[in-house]
Amino acid sequence: MGDLKSGATPLEGDGKRVLMIFGTPKTISLCHALGEAYARGARSEGHVVRMLKLGELEFDPVLRYGYEQSQALEPDLLEAQRQIHWAQHVVFVYPIWWGGLPALLSGFFDRVFLPGFAFKAHGRKHPSNELLRGRTSEILVTMDTPPRYFRWVYGAPAHRQLVRTILDFCGIKNQRLKEFGPVHSSSEEQRQKWLREAEQLGRV
Repeated sequence: MGDLKSGATPLEGDGKRVLMIFGTPKTISLCHALGEAYARGARSEGHVVRMLKLGELEFDPVLRYGYEQSQALEPDLLEAQRQIHWAQHVVFVYPIWWGGLPALLSGFFDRVFLPGFAFKAHGRKHPSNELLRGRTSEILVTMDTPPRYFRWVYGAPAHRQLVRTILDFCGIKNQRLKEFGPVHSSSEEQRQKWLREAEQLGRV
């Protein structure tokens, strides 16, 4: 995997390397505002932040042959893999839709987190098979469902999928998950408070 302490250019600085992945097809959203606020906080502490906005990438989100046949990666996905290798800390920002991940984000994982890149093919859950081991992650999510209801009544399926069956399987250890909601009934004052919270999260 290489030395996770190197990779940022001299112009970027020598702080922690943070990659923000915006998992929404929208180009303007509360998720983007929260991510930008987080980035401001992180940069104020000397960290190096890069952004990957899935809604701006060009790729087929469907893994058409499973792992039975190879499917050529589009240039944007090859670049995404390079950015993930570069990163020490990956921050995922996305909305909860129908209790799960947005289809675009799910398709991104299908296409990018492949055997040989994220984990060893047909490998069981074992440190030696976790090819992205050594990285950490953080999750910022927006939702219309009240967060407590989402966790205690629905069982937080999106959280369990991403943290347990994707990130942990590939060796990425999630450090924090922050929920912002319910969005549909929030006031402008509440949203500004959330933005301040996101900026503070970036400083930690």
